[in-house]
Amino acid sequence: MSVETTLQDRSGNRCELCGGTDALMAETVAPRSGESADDCVLLCARCREDLHQDGGLDAHHWRCLSDSMWTPVPAVQVMAWRILDRLAQAGEGWAVDLRDSLYLEPEIQAWATQGSSADDDSRKPTLDSNGNPLQDGDTVTLIKDLPVKGAGFTAKRGTAVRNISLTDNPEQIEGRVNGVRIVLLTQYLKKA
Repeated sequence: MSVETTLQDRSGNRCELCGGTDALMAETVAPRSGESADDCVLLCARCREDLHQDGGLDAHHWRCLSDSMWTPVPAVQVMAWRILDRLAQAGEGWAVDLRDSLYLEPEIQAWATQGSSADDDSRKPTLDSNGNPLQDGDTVTLIKDLPVKGAGFTAKRGTAVRNISLTDNPEQIEGRVNGVRIVLLTQYLKKA
């Protein structure tokens, strides 16, 4: 029995991520070889296209992972975790919640993080205005009054921003100021 036939049987001829039925094809979950159905997932054209395009993912489409991530199939769990991680890095709060609620066995978690942004040491670090490295959850202080576009207030110098989140851009972080979640430039912050 071929890998694709095994995947079709396993999934009931549906995309293992979104449930679609259009142009189903096997996709190997790196860094596995793809010689076994256990190393692959069956994806529709829509999911494959979004995964392989340059740029960001269509966050609305991937809300389907709230159901498919609970599968007992390790390859599907790995793919779901990786997509949720990419969305979380892009600032999608719902994806952070889903990714953090997805429990993976240690060997499956190791597979999921291989090659992901969580495992990427070549990424430029996020530094404050003094060159101190910033991490998710840190507290920073504003060193300049900053008008907040669209929110109608000015974030005042000396304001503490607690529990920050890093973004894909090392020159920006996300945090709450006056109860509003905003993006802040690191050149106007110092680590508390």
